[in-house]
Amino acid sequence: MDVALYRPGELTGADRSAWTALQSQARSLAAPQLANPFLSPEFALAVGRCRSGVRIAVLHQHGGPAAFLPFQRSALGIGRAVGLGVSDAQGLVHRPGFRWDAQELLRACGLSVLEFDHLVAGQHPFAAASFSAHASPVIDVGQGFEAYLTGLRARSPKFTRTTLAKERKLGRDIGPLRYVHDERDPAALRTLMEWKSAQYRRTGRSDRFAHPWIVRLVQHLFHTRSASFAGLLSVLYAGERPVAAHFGLRSESVLACWFPAYDPQFAKFSPGLVLHLRMAQAAAAEDLGYLDLGRGAKDYKDALKTRELMVSEGWVMRRHPVALGHRARRAPVRALRNAVLARPELFAPADRLLKRVGRIRSGR
Repeated sequence: MDVALYRPGELTGADRSAWTALQSQARSLAAPQLANPFLSPEFALAVGRCRSGVRIAVLHQHGGPAAFLPFQRSALGIGRAVGLGVSDAQGLVHRPGFRWDAQELLRACGLSVLEFDHLVAGQHPFAAASFSAHASPVIDVGQGFEAYLTGLRARSPKFTRTTLAKERKLGRDIGPLRYVHDERDPAALRTLMEWKSAQYRRTGRSDRFAHPWIVRLVQHLFHTRSASFAGLLSVLYAGERPVAAHFGLRSESVLACWFPAYDPQFAKFSPGLVLHLRMAQAAAAEDLGYLDLGRGAKDYKDALKTRELMVSEGWVMRRHPVALGHRARRAPVRALRNAVLARPELFAPADRLLKRVGRIRSGR
């Protein structure tokens, strides 16, 4: 296996084109998980602008690039999937049928361990006992929005009626609804980040937008656009007032949902649900295959989804003292978190405690 390592700025135009071509073919070659925009060169390069240690492994076969693996490496040789913690799809983008040896790849990358928290399906050489699988719900729109809406009515008739009734009431009470699928006003992005930060604080979660590098990453991706990739800001307006917004990433066939939020003043109208239905309608009109709602149990995801993909969390490692130490530190924390998330009798009180902390932190 011939492996070349590059810093983000060193990746050639030919390699970027080859990487994009692999993603463009993924849907037709029955590997749609590889078409996720989080696996695109644009995302890896954007993280490289905001974080140190980003490297891209280009695996060659028969004289040409056959696979691409972006990752972040520490000085001690600890590897993490690029954007770990904010990326909802990770792994090696490769030609159909390409096989690799995980141990050999780690050695070539100078890594003792490589950690993932959203490893997509089909990455069998990375399979290890440490990995645990988690559901990532999706909204299929490949057959058109009306087909999706018909299925939603059949699966959840009360939810669908209630949501559409709230949409009509929002338009009557607040102002005519206007949906902008690709909003280019940076002020709207700032509003979304303010809403999302407030939501994190209100619910006791860590505020991602308190990290300057994440703010820079989102702002950079907002201005990143090509035929195969774009940072997409979608906004629902009532009258001239934004009531819900979402920032995500789009590839040729997948809309990866990332940062949704709404103005809590209008919570009774469920503007976030209305926004997601409008996003699904627009994605279907653009001939996308599905919206990836991302890993994590949420009522709105369960209501909107048509099916689930599986992503995995864990690490692949070589026998090395650094790798063993990393596992010893990370395994107990990960096991505890996943146990709480997987068991309703544990998750519900933990969620209530976080929200109580959030109210105290917000001064409520």
